[in-house]
Amino acid sequence: MTTYTDAELRALGQQLRVDSVRAADAAGSGHPTSSMSAADLLAVLLARHFRYDFDRPAHPGNDRFVLSKGHASPLLYAAYKAAGAINDSELMGFRTLGSRLEGHPTPQRLPWVETATGSLGQGLPVGVGIALSGRRLDRVGYRVYVLCGDSELAEGSVWEAAEHAAYEHLDNLTAIVDVNRLGQRGPTRHGHDLDAYARRFRAFGWHTVEIDGHDVAGIDRAYAEARSTTGQPTVIIARTLKGKGVAAVEDREGMHGKPLPDADEAIAELGGDHGVRVEVQAPPAARILHAVRSGHLDLPRYELGDEVATRDAYGQALAALGSARGDVVALDGEVSDSTRTEQFAKEHPDRFFECYIAEQQLVATAVGLASRGWVPYASTFAAFLTRAHDFVRMASVSGAGLNLVGSHAGVAIGQDGPSQMGLEDLAMFRAVHGSTVLYPCDANQTARLVGHMAELDGIRYLRTSRGKSPVIYPPHEDFPVGGSKVLRAGEADRLTLVAAGVTVHEALIAADELAGAGIPVRVIDLYSVKPVDRRTLAEAARDTGCLVTVEDHRDEGGLGDAVAEAFADGSPTPRLVRLAVRPMPGSATPAEQLAAAGIDAASLIAATALLVEQQMTP
Repeated sequence: MTTYTDAELRALGQQLRVDSVRAADAAGSGHPTSSMSAADLLAVLLARHFRYDFDRPAHPGNDRFVLSKGHASPLLYAAYKAAGAINDSELMGFRTLGSRLEGHPTPQRLPWVETATGSLGQGLPVGVGIALSGRRLDRVGYRVYVLCGDSELAEGSVWEAAEHAAYEHLDNLTAIVDVNRLGQRGPTRHGHDLDAYARRFRAFGWHTVEIDGHDVAGIDRAYAEARSTTGQPTVIIARTLKGKGVAAVEDREGMHGKPLPDADEAIAELGGDHGVRVEVQAPPAARILHAVRSGHLDLPRYELGDEVATRDAYGQALAALGSARGDVVALDGEVSDSTRTEQFAKEHPDRFFECYIAEQQLVATAVGLASRGWVPYASTFAAFLTRAHDFVRMASVSGAGLNLVGSHAGVAIGQDGPSQMGLEDLAMFRAVHGSTVLYPCDANQTARLVGHMAELDGIRYLRTSRGKSPVIYPPHEDFPVGGSKVLRAGEADRLTLVAAGVTVHEALIAADELAGAGIPVRVIDLYSVKPVDRRTLAEAARDTGCLVTVEDHRDEGGLGDAVAEAFADGSPTPRLVRLAVRPMPGSATPAEQLAAAGIDAASLIAATALLVEQQMTP
């Protein structure tokens, strides 16, 4: 292992600044001044403390680095060049079409990036998830370093992470705060008041170290102190200067997110481009990330006619999945008695993570665990997942594989009222790139879909219901993702009712009563809301001419829109009628709620009779 002198560390820091300036200048855009402030912090970390094999990014002993201030990507890419992971030609392709070196780093492009950043306030929460994996699951001695900007400490998600890290005693986690005083439009809230930040972290239970972020010897001592601190995470709070080393931009407002005015002059002022390289320490030998215990998946079975809530089936199926697969982990937002993940917690306590009422940290922890190869199922009320939407969006940018489960969906929860009702969740998750959205109506369907979700890629969302509903499918029935089930059909069908979840049962009641009155209708259980079963919908449109969607969700973005979009490719468009939750609900019984929203069986019967009458009117 090479031992670097303080002078060599300073030279490495200058080289990182030079390459940050060069990359942004070549691109004509970027954030070189934000990179320059943290250059010495990263130089010392790389040369003296970080253990990493760039040829084996999946090495279980590798330390982990998260650039939370993702706009400082020129610094990260300069570090990759200094470590020999990329060459200068690739560095000069920064921010160009087809380049791996995007404006903000993503693991989709680069194998050394742990998570996509750039939406500020997310790096530390995900870092907490990675550190939790190391401490409780992988049980390997890697450390997690997260470089944050001072501006992003205004985000509430940072403090969700701070409290959770201290509660879990994550002494394998080190946050580095680059306090360069200047944000995008001017000074930050606390400027260079390091103690203002230290007081806040100490209040959450962190060990704090305040340093001059340009003193390489002091930086080195701070990292050593972090490594020797036990029982609590450490934050290194570093006073730095934005644009450090170039007089034209150093500590000056108005230079955020811009190439330097004269790159050649700046490079000369920094000492020139000497192509300084660094030999990063190799990680220690470590066992395989985690041994996946594989066994037969024995899903719960429910008999036809049983009354079972889909949330109950979810909890039982998840526990069974945990018994069959040792890579499955479960997380909850302090509502596990309602979401039913408490059953997984009882059977697999070593793989259950309580995240409390902190939904951003809930999803971020899942992202961190997924980055280490685990298969997370994160659960809370459907309504509360909206708080974490930006984390879900960024998880998709990362290419993370997450299973998210929202319970207590729709007006059918009853008396609790609108604050507890997930009425926008289908729209939210359908809009996420590459997502899968599932909404089962009975227990056997739920159990099967829980098992299927573990094999999918990207963001997977399952919507569960609070109240009990009859089991309508036998235990052996399968439910392919992207499919649907036709529950009532005949050659004389006058129209098609398309439902999912709780409204499937209302549609069946309505269909049977209408059939008795001489009005046959088709019923489709569209349990896969995304991807949607276009073929079955097209057949129903051809055969019946009219599709009526009925959903316990707002009429924007949910089931109705999924059906309408199925005909956006030029297929003949049938008459489409949407029944959804349009008024603002209050407190009422589940039956009263469905009736008030116009999505119960009686409403379906009335709407169908009117549509049939209109069909008959010349």
